Amino acid sequence: MKPLQVAVGVVKDTVGRILISLRDRSLHQGGLWEFPGGKIEPMETAEQALSRELKEELDITVEAACPLITLEHQYPDLAVQLHVFLVEQFSGRARGCEGQPLKWVAPDELDDYVFPAANGPIIMAARLPAYYAILDDADESKLLANLQKILNRGVKLVQARLKSLPFFAVQAFIDRAYPLCKRHGALLLMNSAVERAYELHVDGVHLTGRHLMALEKRPGHIKWLAASCHSLQELRHAQAIGIDFAVLAPVLPTQTHPGAPALGWQQFSELVSEVNLPVYALGGMSLSCLMTARQAGGQGIAAIRGFLD
Repeated sequence: MKPLQVAVGVVKDTVGRILISLRDRSLHQGGLWEFPGGKIEPMETAEQALSRELKEELDITVEAACPLITLEHQYPDLAVQLHVFLVEQFSGRARGCEGQPLKWVAPDELDDYVFPAANGPIIMAARLPAYYAILDDADESKLLANLQKILNRGVKLVQARLKSLPFFAVQAFIDRAYPLCKRHGALLLMNSAVERAYELHVDGVHLTGRHLMALEKRPGHIKWLAASCHSLQELRHAQAIGIDFAVLAPVLPTQTHPGAPALGWQQFSELVSEVNLPVYALGGMSLSCLMTARQAGGQGIAAIRGFLD
């Protein structure tokens, strides 16, 4: 049986709160919270269905929407494919047109509500930003200045890839970098290749591909866990052990490896469509690549130089 096609909106207000509604108990997965949306009718596009459903359910008019994540889920009695869009531009004041309770909640509060099982990846995608900066240690003297430049650009997710520094230097940097990230409301992850990465006072760990494949399950004490992937096998393993998000590379040729084979946007899209996981595009990325990455099914873009140039 073909999965039921559903359009879903992650509706955000001007202060970043997300709108959720309570499903009527008479419906499938009733009594649980959900992101608004509904079935895509024959001859409708996902975008058309989204606009229609949000008008019918909430009395708001979608002014602009961009793809956030597409996923498939098999319930015991129903298979669904969810086409999820980020809606940050709309007109009208949201109200429960069908009598459903509504709440505006901060992204970090979404875990406090019980959603249908299919919504797990949507919650993660809704909490993650569009940009993921990778702070490289090629020049140790510029680390703090480069971090400040990244944060000044509004980036809220940063990986410290400090593979060549001794532990004492990494620790000294984190002692200054972590409070700086907190002041800017940004998350700081440590690359797993760094000595004693799990012991450092940061928000989480970013696994190398080798470390990802060596894990049989997610470490229980890690708040945020990401992974570098280069193949469908690695993406599927990341999903299987409960990684929060992945980076897939290289999408485009890079300055450091100009002759290395790149995936290209078509293959990136095909690989991402095989997993229910937020995935950032890495390799040759500039800020102008964001919409292309999202149209290809990505969460956003990851870059080293892209946020410094």
